[in-house]
Amino acid sequence: MIENTDSTVLLDTDLPLPLFIRGKIRDAYDLGDHLLIIASDRLSAFDVVLPCGIPRKGRVLNQLSVFWFGHTAHIVPNHLVESVDNVHCLDTYVSREKRFDYPSYLVGRSMVVKKVERIPVECVVRGYISGSAWEDYQRAGSISGLPAPEGLQESQVLPEPIFTPTTKADTGHDLPLSMDEVRKLIGDRLTEEIREKSLAVYNYAREYALDKGIIIADTKMEFGLDGDRLILIDELLTPDSSRFWEASQYQIGQSQPSYDKQPVRDWLVQAGWDKNPPAPMLPDEVIEATSKRYQQAYQRLTGSELVLA
Repeated sequence: MIENTDSTVLLDTDLPLPLFIRGKIRDAYDLGDHLLIIASDRLSAFDVVLPCGIPRKGRVLNQLSVFWFGHTAHIVPNHLVESVDNVHCLDTYVSREKRFDYPSYLVGRSMVVKKVERIPVECVVRGYISGSAWEDYQRAGSISGLPAPEGLQESQVLPEPIFTPTTKADTGHDLPLSMDEVRKLIGDRLTEEIREKSLAVYNYAREYALDKGIIIADTKMEFGLDGDRLILIDELLTPDSSRFWEASQYQIGQSQPSYDKQPVRDWLVQAGWDKNPPAPMLPDEVIEATSKRYQQAYQRLTGSELVLA
């Protein structure tokens, strides 16, 4: 069953705390040694934030990340300190004289995390050929410069998952990085460690999700350094950072029914948008269908209902 009792949309936050960074989707506030990260309902497509939000999307991103951080901590530690399930937990991180009436929307869509040094590499792992990888393969017969078998079809499973890192751009497009470029950027040891951990997290999650009837075609993750310790940061294995496909409808040679925002991208292309801002407003039916897909992904993977404020 899909929970629809909270249809409000959170596009902006404005807390009386120092703003650390405002991203396309998340707002982070400075808590000293920690950050308060809030997942809004904003939606981006083709690197442009749309004028409309998707109800409950931020809650899915936050709560699914919390779920996966817990399930992958045996593979690699992460930045999560605690999920904000009760606003008064913030009293631990906000001094008495700076406390305020915490808004109820923080429950279920925010988390307190360690403040660490971000590694400037987007760690992409692909288990199936789709999206930009499929376009790359059609054009060059390779995937992000890596050799690939001849005769692959769209959405086909790869012989083994591949690590295809990119730049981490605050604005605009992420750009592919070769392994040599990553080594020059962060060093040999760290390059090998993020590759190894990225593949390990993906392989674990892919097997877990397949048991729930969902294929994780690809995903991207970010890492940071807590001193000299590598940890996962940002979000993890959400519909925004991954391609989730319905396993029961999987067929190679075509695009797949998905639990991500691909239908939004498809509608924007069909509407003739040139991918430059401003983006057009989505129709109500596309917004509602996208919200349902995000919630279905959460419930299929976790077996739990979404927590609402």
